[in-house]
Amino acid sequence: MTNPTELLRSRYGEIPFNPEIEWNDSLTALLSHRSIRSYLSDPLPPGTLELLIAAAQSASTSSNLQTWSVVAVEDQQRKDELSKLAGNQAHIKQVPLFLVWLADLARLSHVADSRGISHDALEYLEMFVMATIDATLAAQNAAVAAESLGLGTVYIGGIRNRPQEVAQILNLPSSVYAVFGLCVGYPNPEVEAAIKPRLPQSAILHRETYKLAEQEEAIAHYNDIIKEFYTEQKMDVAGNWSEHSAQRIATVEALRGRDRLREALNNLGFKLL
Repeated sequence: MTNPTELLRSRYGEIPFNPEIEWNDSLTALLSHRSIRSYLSDPLPPGTLELLIAAAQSASTSSNLQTWSVVAVEDQQRKDELSKLAGNQAHIKQVPLFLVWLADLARLSHVADSRGISHDALEYLEMFVMATIDATLAAQNAAVAAESLGLGTVYIGGIRNRPQEVAQILNLPSSVYAVFGLCVGYPNPEVEAAIKPRLPQSAILHRETYKLAEQEEAIAHYNDIIKEFYTEQKMDVAGNWSEHSAQRIATVEALRGRDRLREALNNLGFKLL
């Protein structure tokens, strides 16, 4: 799908506005994103991984500190183990390449130690947030690059379910944690993956100041759109977006082990002062 009008219709479930700027391939690639959860086992062409990492390293990074790393997992046994830790997600086993994106303060710690310089600032929450943001920006660049090559992707937040076990499998040093995983591979053509509609811009875009109450109408409208989408795609999702989202935050159990994330991060070397 390359038609701007149809892409916007897919992204919002309707045509929200008529863009008056000249369309381009980058916009097409971005608006065409969809999560792929069924993959072929075909290997990726030589140099693909390195190209994706080059794209990732082209993302912005705070103060050029580059507080992220990534582990490329191709070994089947290791993918199987990570799949179990992330909630038995089958697509982790299917893909030829599983990228685990890391918030990495170990490298800066090592650089400072090697020069006899203290690194007290690394113990503070700000540095943890910075590293997490750095990893996220890098990963999104890689995902867009992968999709531009005809590959499919899906993020795996479940990698945070068991952070200490993940760290052990990947041999992560102190002050490094896995933020999320990213499946990369060729989509299975027999399993259709549609573009999922997002909230209307009137719920997301605030001009000058934030306006919470004014989102109610937009959310109600989106509930109708996403419910129709679930029906069309024959997805087993109960209710609408509001109901589904509320259920996801209703109990501690819904966090699937991530309620203990602070404790796990402390054990992994993050003091979070």
